[in-house]
Amino acid sequence: MAETVAEIVAAHRTGAATPEQTVARSYARIRARGDSAIFISLREEAEALAEARALAGKADLPLYGVPVAVKDNIDVAGLPTTAACPAFAHKPGRDSTAVAKLRAAGAIVVGKTNLDQFATGLVGVRSPYGIPKNSIKEELVPGGSSSGSAVAVGAGLVPLALGTDTAGSGRVPAGLNNIVGLKPSLGLISTFGVVPACRTLDCVSVFAFTVDDAFAALSVMAGADAADPYSRNRPLGTVSAGAPATLGVPRPGQCLFFGDRAFEAAYGAALERLAKLGHALVEIDIEPFYETARLLYEGPWVAERTIAAGDLLASDPDAIHPVTRDIILSGLRPTAIDAFRAFYKLEELRRVADVTFRQVDALALPTAPTAYTVQQVLADPIQLNSRLGTYTNFVNLLDLCGLALPAAFTDAGIPFGITLLAPGGDDAMLAGIGRAFHADTKLKLGALNKPQPQPA
Repeated sequence: MAETVAEIVAAHRTGAATPEQTVARSYARIRARGDSAIFISLREEAEALAEARALAGKADLPLYGVPVAVKDNIDVAGLPTTAACPAFAHKPGRDSTAVAKLRAAGAIVVGKTNLDQFATGLVGVRSPYGIPKNSIKEELVPGGSSSGSAVAVGAGLVPLALGTDTAGSGRVPAGLNNIVGLKPSLGLISTFGVVPACRTLDCVSVFAFTVDDAFAALSVMAGADAADPYSRNRPLGTVSAGAPATLGVPRPGQCLFFGDRAFEAAYGAALERLAKLGHALVEIDIEPFYETARLLYEGPWVAERTIAAGDLLASDPDAIHPVTRDIILSGLRPTAIDAFRAFYKLEELRRVADVTFRQVDALALPTAPTAYTVQQVLADPIQLNSRLGTYTNFVNLLDLCGLALPAAFTDAGIPFGITLLAPGGDDAMLAGIGRAFHADTKLKLGALNKPQPQPA
């Protein structure tokens, strides 16, 4: 049975299956899963099936009949956008640019997925719509903020889903659900029609089973957009066979795992795999990257999160999740002086990062330093969330692109992943390295007991 985007499109083109049958299968799997916290709203099945039937004669479309889920801070015409806050809900009159491009390419939206409210969090437990069950181990957090999108792909409900990524929301959930998470270069995908978290840093991200599938979606959505002043005309390039690269890794003693020996061992094994694939590993000083990460929540950028929810915060603060509300309120404290001091510091750190990337092509880091259960996070919501962003919070501040990849499972059955990071514009280069690495792991697709197809 076709599971990946590439397999589904091929099956539709050969007549082995129809788009209508594939979309109906997604709805059947959603019902069978029985987890009401994955989707905040579902499209009427009959409407989605009619759209699938209307694709007849359009087999050349790159995403011909592919079901897709969309994080509920991204507009889909006809469905409410809630950002996981009922009091904020509104029904947009048009698709976001990213969704419009997916639909034009033949994709069929089936529903809007749950998230950490206002995309604030890396855990997936900060939503009044419930906590989606991790697709691999139910006791683990699903990861956030794009929790529902990652679980929907990991569980095989859809082969493709959109998330957003400001501080790791398109990477941490991928790592915790054994799927690929693609965080594009800033501005590569328009954020028109996306509820901002930090507008200067936000990205639309992609969840898929394979790198090729994620890159196929990126190729469709990439491009400058006059409606988004932060979009950029950045050439995407094509995915190569993954020529040997020089990969930066932290110096001994600089990696943080917070006592998780299993993740530490899995990271060591992943680096050995990269070396065997022909890549050179070079030790770099990661402390400046950690310092950049601390700017995101300890600096003035948290004020950007206050902008999107500012009116609601003033009129009905109790409508906001308590943890989210506390974070948003903290955005009222920084002054303009604080902001400029942070801008100066960030520019200094960017220069340090530039020096690093003159020595290496990309960084190879853990996606997350450890994994936590839902109960652990509920008991300590701020510190444990912060730890999950150890290797993700600095990325958009430094204008890097990222690719989160499944790497291994621990003896306890917990998925571990790595993330490749490179300067903005190098998305295709990361995809070339990543597709070879993921294929070499021979890991199954998400939570499904199905092998990944080997790349051509």
